[in-house]
Amino acid sequence: MKTILVTGASGQLGRCFEKLSSDYPQFDFFFTTSSEVDITKKCELHQLFGAKYFDFCINCAAYTNVEKAESEQQKAFQVNAEAVKNLAEICQASGTMFFHFSTDYVFNGKANSPYSEKDKTDPINNYGASKLKGEENIRNVADKYFIFRTSWLYSEFGHNFFRTILNKAKEGAHLKITTAQKGTPTNANDLAKLVMKLIASENDEVGVYHFSNKGEATWYDFAEEILKISGNTEAVKLEKSNDYKTVAERPAYSVLDKTKLRNNLNYEMPHWKESLKGLYDLEIASKREKENL
Repeated sequence: MKTILVTGASGQLGRCFEKLSSDYPQFDFFFTTSSEVDITKKCELHQLFGAKYFDFCINCAAYTNVEKAESEQQKAFQVNAEAVKNLAEICQASGTMFFHFSTDYVFNGKANSPYSEKDKTDPINNYGASKLKGEENIRNVADKYFIFRTSWLYSEFGHNFFRTILNKAKEGAHLKITTAQKGTPTNANDLAKLVMKLIASENDEVGVYHFSNKGEATWYDFAEEILKISGNTEAVKLEKSNDYKTVAERPAYSVLDKTKLRNNLNYEMPHWKESLKGLYDLEIASKREKENL
C-alpha cells in the first residue's frame, strides 16, 4: 500500500485532504501537525522519514498571515522558504513525490490579463516573497514535485473569508468590502481533489501550475455572492470600498491563467460561483443531518 504524508494537517487545506482520505482506501495516509512534526527542524524530518517511507508528501504547512509577515519577515521565510527546502531535500533523497502550494501573490498585480506560469514574478509584500523563495528552493533541490499557485482559498474549515462573512451575516453586521483587488476565490476542496486525482493516476507531468476556480471577482463580489447564496442579502448592509488600508501591499490584479493545467493535467475546474454554492449547499445538508441525529 502506497503512503501519503500530509504536513500542516490542522490547517484548512490539510483538513480538506483528511476529509477526502476516506475516498482513497488504497492509500495509507499519515497526517501531521506542526506540534507533532516541526518542518523547520531537519532533525524531526529525518526522524519521521527514517521511521517510515512515504511515496508522496503533500505540504499544507505554511505561514499565511499576509499582514503579520511584514513585521515577522524572518518567521515567514523560515516556514515558507527554509522549511520547504528541508522538505524538498528529504523528499529528493528518499524518492518521494513532493506536492507544495504557493500563491498568486508572487506577482505584482500590475497586469490586466491572467498571469501564466511563464510570466515574471515580482512579489510586493513579504508573504509573496517568502512563498516565491520556497518555490525556488524546491526547483533547486528536487526533481519530482508539483507546485500549485492558488488564490483566495476558502473552505468549511478554519479562518477564511467565506466563514467570516457567514458569521458576520448572523450578527447583521454593516460591512465595507474592498473593490480594489481582483482575483479568483478558490474552494480548497477542489484543489485537494486535483492533487488526489494526480496521485491516484500516478501523473508525472511535474512542474509549476496555476490552480484557481474559473472566473474573477473583487472581494466585494465574493462577499455579495456569499450573502446571496446564504439568503442573507437583507440581513447585512454591504458597502463597496476603495479605501481598504492594509499593512502589506496587495496586488490589484492576480487572476491566474489555467491553460497549462487544462493542457497538461486534463483538469477542468468549476466556476468560482458554482463551487461556492456547492460548498454552501453541502454545509447546510451537513448541519441538518447533525440536527436530526
